Amino acid sequence: MTIDFVKAHACGNDFLILEEVAAQRRHAELARKLCARNTSIGADGIEFLERRAGGDYFLRLFNADGSEAELSGNGTRCVAAWLAQSEGLKQVALGTHGGKRSCTVLEDRSPVYVIESEMGVPRVMARVLELPGVGLVEGAMVNVGNPHFVLFVETEDYSAHGLSWQELGARISTDKMFAHGTNVEFVKVLSSSEIAFRIYERGCGATTSSGTGTCASSAAAMTLRGVDRELTAIAQGGAQRTTWPSSTEVMRLTGPAEIICVGKVAGL
Repeated sequence: MTIDFVKAHACGNDFLILEEVAAQRRHAELARKLCARNTSIGADGIEFLERRAGGDYFLRLFNADGSEAELSGNGTRCVAAWLAQSEGLKQVALGTHGGKRSCTVLEDRSPVYVIESEMGVPRVMARVLELPGVGLVEGAMVNVGNPHFVLFVETEDYSAHGLSWQELGARISTDKMFAHGTNVEFVKVLSSSEIAFRIYERGCGATTSSGTGTCASSAAAMTLRGVDRELTAIAQGGAQRTTWPSSTEVMRLTGPAEIICVGKVAGL
C-alpha cells in the first residue's frame, strides 16, 4: 500500500498531512509508524484531512504516540498552508473536534505562508494542582478547544519545583486530575507585550512550538498577569502573535507555516 503525504511545520512543530480516505481506520497505527523519527518520516503528529460535501473540510489530529487530540493550532495552520499552495485557497474554515477554525493567508511566500487563525474563546481558571512527590503546583487550567495547564516561572531554564520543565511537564501531563491528559506550558513574562514559554505536549512530549499552547499561555498571562491584549509569544521554534480584545471574544493567532516536502510512503 502506498500513501501520499505532505510534511509541513510551524515554528518547528512538524506535521504530516494525509487524506482521510487513505487512513482506512488505521489512524493510530499510521501515526505511530510514520511519526517515528529514526525509522520513518518523523513528525509530532498527523493531520488527517477529510473533504466533505459542499467543499467543507474536517481535520482529525493524531499525536506521534497514536493518541487522538481535539486539535492543533499549528497543525491546522499547516493544513491551511497546504491548501493555499495546492489549491490557491486564501481563506479556509477547518472543522476539528475542538471546534471550527477559520484561517486567512496574510502573506504568501510559498513555501512559507503567514496565516491568521481564529482560535475560539479561551477559558481560564486559576488552579492549584497537588502533585504526588512534588507538592502544590500553582497555575491555571486553560481550554482553547483542547486542555492546557499553564505555570508561570522566573528561572532562566524554565525549571520549577526542583524539576526541569520537561520532567515536571511529563508529570503534570499525565496526572490523574486530567482524565484525558493535558498539555503543559511554562511561561515567563518578559514585558507587558511579550512572553516566552516552553511546551510539553500531551501524546508527543517536548516540542519547539504549539499554536494552542501559544494561545493558552497568552490567555493565562492576560487574565492572571495583566499583560497587554496583544502579545508576542516566543517559543523555541520562534515567535507568534496573539490578539484577544476581551475575555468574551475570539482570540486570533498569527504565525508562519512552511511546506517542507510532498512524497509517497510505501510498505504500509
